[in-house]
Amino acid sequence: MNPEPVALADQTDVGSYFVATYPPFSVWSEDAVDRDARAALAAPGDPAVPLGLYLHIPFCRKRCHFCYFRVYTDKNAQEVGQYLDVLAREWELYGQEPALAGRQLNFVYFGGGTPSFLSTRQLQSLVKRLTAVMPWTGAEEITFECEPGTLTDAKLEAIRRMGITRLSLGVENFDDRILELNGRAHRSPEIGQAYRAARALAFPQINIDIIAGMLGETEENWRACVRKTLELEPDSVTVYQMELPYNTTISKDLLKGTRLFADPVVNWPTKRRWVQEAFEALERAGYHVGSAYTAVKDPSRTTFVYRDRLWQGADMAGLGVASFGHINGVHMQNLDTWETYSAAIGRGEIPLGRAYRPTGEERMIRELVLQLKLGSVRPAYFKEKYGVDLLARFRDELASLANEGYVTEASKRIVALSRQGLLRVDTLLPRFFMPEHVGIRYT
Repeated sequence: MNPEPVALADQTDVGSYFVATYPPFSVWSEDAVDRDARAALAAPGDPAVPLGLYLHIPFCRKRCHFCYFRVYTDKNAQEVGQYLDVLAREWELYGQEPALAGRQLNFVYFGGGTPSFLSTRQLQSLVKRLTAVMPWTGAEEITFECEPGTLTDAKLEAIRRMGITRLSLGVENFDDRILELNGRAHRSPEIGQAYRAARALAFPQINIDIIAGMLGETEENWRACVRKTLELEPDSVTVYQMELPYNTTISKDLLKGTRLFADPVVNWPTKRRWVQEAFEALERAGYHVGSAYTAVKDPSRTTFVYRDRLWQGADMAGLGVASFGHINGVHMQNLDTWETYSAAIGRGEIPLGRAYRPTGEERMIRELVLQLKLGSVRPAYFKEKYGVDLLARFRDELASLANEGYVTEASKRIVALSRQGLLRVDTLLPRFFMPEHVGIRYT
């Protein structure tokens, strides 16, 4: 495959690339917390809408240089225990809200940070308190993110007993030099050890994350990374393209011009080509590309409920510092510092920092842009749910994408992206935004 020509706009600059929701986070506000979010929590929930739970575990052994999440690397065991107590108390407060009363959890997601940073005892205590509020024995999926170097056989066994159905290993790369350059805490021997131990425990699904375009990445290394991923034969593979949101260590270095990192982040055309090569290799091995970032071995049994439910407008309580949620049609984010988050819960308040109630049009656009990441959408879904004719409402946008080779079909049956459209889908999605949301800061 010939490399694409590299224009200035193709360089990996500082700024958000990945579209996680709509409207952009920058339009969410503190004023909407009392006006909209607390009212949404006080209203009865719709039992027909799936309900999920997200837990932000913000602890890591090291902070990766590309990380943009709220994480802490300097907390001792006592402070970690205090945070988990506050987290459990937050869920107990949610359990008192009418929006959650009488509902069942459809999915649970332990994210981070590094959930596997916690000790076995801490995990067991946390799960006991969480499930006392609302059991998750009937959940379709319970995902748990892991850093390979934090896993022991005993901890994996405990995680398995918690009912985890989807174990996600943050491998990112198999080369020790690249792992070190990017600030990762684990090394390559720990990857194989953790994977083999997890396989022996028969987790229903094991996912492996890799990232195209990390600091120091080369053509040779990327091919080796894909080859070693295939050798493990995971149930699913998530392939990200390295981006540089504003609050990463690399981004701060670039903006200051201090040049602490000698190895540049490769350009977007190179990253897209590497992901394309990974997808092609996975397809040759029998995998099926299911989104702009994922490939699964067996689509009939390997799903990603958390993603699919959220992209269809599910409710989700987001627990933890700076965590995001969505309840009764209102987007919510928690307070984003340890002190303010903990203090709010100490006062008996759900610790919301900002919120946004989208209009019906905005909810429709949100589902459209997120579901396009799957590679296709069904116009009938949007007609039935929102009364919108996608082909008429977005006639010009779809025509422009088709002319550029990014849409292969736009009919009443399906709107489908080409592979090249899928590989750059996050850059295409703003075409569907409302005018007031185009060109503004995303976060």
